[in-house]
Amino acid sequence: MPTAAEIATRAGCSVRSVFERFPDLHNLQVAAASYAMDRVAEQAPQPLLDADRNARIQHQVEMRSHLCEIWGRLWRSLLVNRGDSDELRQKISKFQELRLTRLEVAFRPELAILPDVERRQILVALALLTDVSSWHCMREFLGMSVDEARAVWVGALQRLLPSTSLVGNGPLLVHQ
Repeated sequence: MPTAAEIATRAGCSVRSVFERFPDLHNLQVAAASYAMDRVAEQAPQPLLDADRNARIQHQVEMRSHLCEIWGRLWRSLLVNRGDSDELRQKISKFQELRLTRLEVAFRPELAILPDVERRQILVALALLTDVSSWHCMREFLGMSVDEARAVWVGALQRLLPSTSLVGNGPLLVHQ
């Protein structure tokens, strides 16, 4: 968490101005979290609904990686500095549920053919795989380029998601 002086310098104002607007750094952090989550929600394009499986995977990876590049550092800071803040925990939980919902919509055809327990497990695995920490690890610790990291995500999603093919009267589950 940056100090009040660092925040003021970055904002181009005095420390006093920071505390005129926010009673403490915790309230500033909650406001920053709200702002960031609103911007991410606005910037996240809607999932492709009528595209084929590969196009939906590619779109999801491009969309998610773009958001990780822009907002990843702030998100990691919020996770690390949330402390005992119920407000931040609630915001983070709400945001994670939104991510799960978006993934479920994006990959509805593949997830719909799975039993409930397996569907939930795959959905959670998709969220974990495409999490900011995964992106951060590939980009900053492993030194991958954006394209290399995206290729890892695309390959993993292709392997993780079942493929649906119509055979006879019903869907056939084919793992690729």
